[in-house]
Amino acid sequence: MNFQKIFIPVAGVVAVALAYRQYGWLGVVAVATGLVMWMLLHFTRMMTVLRRAADRPIGYVGSAVMLNAKLKPGVNLMHVIAMTRALGKPQSEKDVQPEVFRWTDGTQSHVTCTFVGGKLAHHELFRPAENGLPPAP
Repeated sequence: MNFQKIFIPVAGVVAVALAYRQYGWLGVVAVATGLVMWMLLHFTRMMTVLRRAADRPIGYVGSAVMLNAKLKPGVNLMHVIAMTRALGKPQSEKDVQPEVFRWTDGTQSHVTCTFVGGKLAHHELFRPAENGLPPAP
């Protein structure tokens, strides 16, 4: 269960109640203003990330190897979109958990990411074999 979906609204209500108890309506106005500002900051970040992603092809990343090195389990999908500056190409059916997305670079290397509940659970790098080059000793 995602406790952030429950904890954040409950914490907001508790903060408003404590502000009313300590400072009256002036406290409620101050806390409500702070909460609205916090929500606007998150909304602005989301819109900025999506605006940048709208300018790139779906599923494209500059370097799949660098993306693979930067990924860590537990980061959310919005963070990965911000890193790649592109939406991932969906590999799973719509609205089915887990969600699987793929980002491919110019050398046809790709990173496949599996998200469970919006958080990165697993990622895998695939690099095609290079033809014509001898194997490294």
